[in-house]
Amino acid sequence: MSYPEQVPVGRPGAVRLAVAVLAVMALGALGYALAGLIAFGEIGGRLRAAAAGSSLSGGEIDAMATLLRTSVLLSAVVSVLAGFLLAGLALGVVAGRSGARVGTWVIAGFGVSFGCCGLLVQLIQYVTPLDLRNDPSLTELLGLATDGYPSWWIPLTVTLSVAQVLGYLVVAVLLALPSVGSWFRRRSAPAATPPQPGGTPPHQLYPPPGAAPPPSYPPR
Repeated sequence: MSYPEQVPVGRPGAVRLAVAVLAVMALGALGYALAGLIAFGEIGGRLRAAAAGSSLSGGEIDAMATLLRTSVLLSAVVSVLAGFLLAGLALGVVAGRSGARVGTWVIAGFGVSFGCCGLLVQLIQYVTPLDLRNDPSLTELLGLATDGYPSWWIPLTVTLSVAQVLGYLVVAVLLALPSVGSWFRRRSAPAATPPQPGGTPPHQLYPPPGAAPPPSYPPR
């Protein structure tokens, strides 16, 4: 015996939890962008202090400082865009829009991929530091690049990358639950059209069983 699918009347708890996670991730992205702007102003001074007494020239140090500032600024811009995108997806999900649900899955896939790639790159940099034997000056400069960031920047980046991957996985799983799918389908179903005034009543369109057929007239 088959039973009809139970469609939740109100918004499921899984939807509310997914929206809350998306909102927290959006705030985290905006906070990371703000932290990037703070780190942006400290890079030059920290890099020069770390390179004091080395064989590096002022031009090489300035070039590395520019590169680090550019990477931090790009990260801040991407974080701001990601924050607004996540906020928009959260609004769409809480409103029951199926497109927002699918879009969240797509963004979650990209977010998990980019987060894992970022963690892998940072792990490789720590395990196998770059060593350019043909260019000792460049090797020394790249070795000082980490010192150009504030001491809290790299731990913050790693923590947010891990939280990003976990957050996207949690949201993707929550939106894939059967109760959530039933709620989205009910929200997307077209509403029944009420009968128009002056229309033909249903009992005239479909006569009751056993009723005499309407009289037929010969063609003139």
